[in-house]
Amino acid sequence: MQVKKLNQILFDELIDCFLKAFDDYFVKMPTDKGYYQKRWEAAGVDFNLSYGMFDDEELVGFIIHAIDERFGIPTAFNTGTGVIPAYRGQRIVKSIYDYALSDLKKNGIQKSILEVITNNDKAVLAYKGVGFKIRKEYKCYAANLSSDSKSEVDIKKIRTDKYDWSKLPHQEYYSWDFQKETILRDSFDLYEVMHNNVADAYFIIHPEKKLLAQFDVFNTSKEAWERLFKAIGQVEAEVKIINVDTRLTDKMEFINLLGLENTIDQFEMELEF
Repeated sequence: MQVKKLNQILFDELIDCFLKAFDDYFVKMPTDKGYYQKRWEAAGVDFNLSYGMFDDEELVGFIIHAIDERFGIPTAFNTGTGVIPAYRGQRIVKSIYDYALSDLKKNGIQKSILEVITNNDKAVLAYKGVGFKIRKEYKCYAANLSSDSKSEVDIKKIRTDKYDWSKLPHQEYYSWDFQKETILRDSFDLYEVMHNNVADAYFIIHPEKKLLAQFDVFNTSKEAWERLFKAIGQVEAEVKIINVDTRLTDKMEFINLLGLENTIDQFEMELEF
């Protein structure tokens, strides 16, 4: 078997292997190829710095990297790692990383990060064996924010590429797919929540995926959080909230107060070169 870069194969070949590898995953994965084309393009996937294990000409395992400079550091984000069932137990991910990390360094990458479900013990152990360390813990939720209230919160929609991102708090706490660079490459809507003609919260949502990418308040009052979630419910009653950093105690406290359904938890792991 041999490690090669994924820029040498057809997209359909990669997707076929990807879907086989994730067929028995903790979370049911979409099967639409167009979904992955859009998602990986927004994330910044670079197949020149993504890698696969090949048995003769058959792709049997892979690591797909998005490449970007985030917070001033050239970074590789592992947006997908998998091995098809027949080839598991052969330390294929470790072998791919042995090749990949050296190549990433040669290309000026200084850090690699990834996300892994917290109770996927085998994967967590495998990544630790490569040298990754847990840096963040995220919680994911399913939320029904419908309300019987007749009153509405004042909201203002603003284009993401016209917004002053410097005023948004806690940007370093968001995961790769919900950071500014990814959001600007995708079809997200940004809203400010107004109170007495002043913005006191904001949220960013993907209308098609019903995915809440970012949300926060500009002051930490309970009333500001209440207005924020009411405003989100006005735009989309049922939303998915992915990767809330558990260090954001005010945010976590209000989510717990709402009693949202915790669907899954993830670690963000990091390896600095």
